[in-house]
Amino acid sequence: QVHLVESGGGLVQAGGSLRLSCAASEIIRDFSFKAWYRQAPGEQRILVASIESGGRRNYADFAKGRFTVSGDNAENTVYLQMDGLKPEDTAVYYCRIFTSIRADYWGHGTQVTVSS
Repeated sequence: QVHLVESGGGLVQAGGSLRLSCAASEIIRDFSFKAWYRQAPGEQRILVASIESGGRRNYADFAKGRFTVSGDNAENTVYLQMDGLKPEDTAVYYCRIFTSIRADYWGHGTQVTVSS
């Protein structure tokens, strides 16, 4: 069973930056995409950004221009650089890796809190 572990969350002031990391417990050679989601209290989990195996990146509208998703295939990690953070970015952030054989792995989440 593959495990994903997120790190890098924390408390930051509005306008600040955080870099989230997600590491898999083993190499996943055939992934379809790696992604970051977030879930704020009382709300549904939503997509923040994803990176496909071919390198294409996709962003939610609120993330465009502020967040950057990247990945290291050799180390099986995925990162989310978040700049210009706003209080409304406060949420638990989850990483996800979906493979070509439709295995679907999720981390347990890391809390991001942005103070005004």
